[in-house]
Amino acid sequence: MATFNQNLLIVLAIMGLFACQNDVALVQRISFQADAPTESTKDLVLTYSEDGFARVEIHAAIAETYRNNAQLTKIKDSLKVYFFNEKGTVVSTLSALYGEINYKTGQLMVKDSVRLFNIKKQQTLETEVLYWDQKDSSIYTKSAIIVRSPKGKLFGKGIRTKQDFSSYVVLEPVGSWQLDKNQMIQ
Repeated sequence: MATFNQNLLIVLAIMGLFACQNDVALVQRISFQADAPTESTKDLVLTYSEDGFARVEIHAAIAETYRNNAQLTKIKDSLKVYFFNEKGTVVSTLSALYGEINYKTGQLMVKDSVRLFNIKKQQTLETEVLYWDQKDSSIYTKSAIIVRSPKGKLFGKGIRTKQDFSSYVVLEPVGSWQLDKNQMIQ
């Protein structure tokens, strides 16, 4: 009886070894997609800091990171960026429906319902595409823009500003604007 049980165990063990083999090529064809993201994250919070203080904080509903040659993160279903001053106070915000962080260039591109808002001046920049350059904290676009503030609306094509949106240069301005006594148009 012991020999029968031993033989049965040996046969079952051999069958188990052969039954669990997978065709690696078949598994890769089924589960590997070359254009699939390396990471997917819901409710992402990404903080850029300098000297131990937060300078920029990015909040994203859905983020997909690609670590191939592109080295970028695609942000979908809305994002909000908070820009801080040296004291750690939020001075401006940037929102959009879609964005891409390019780690090679240090740029964030946002598009679709883009709004840059300066809290102190209560002014809003609206456009369809905007770029933030991490290296020099500049924000720019060559697309059509509208700047809204308590002083009026300014239309144009293209703008360059710092991330706090305290001052800016409209590349091709159109429209009227109320100026303070000592303010100049540049």
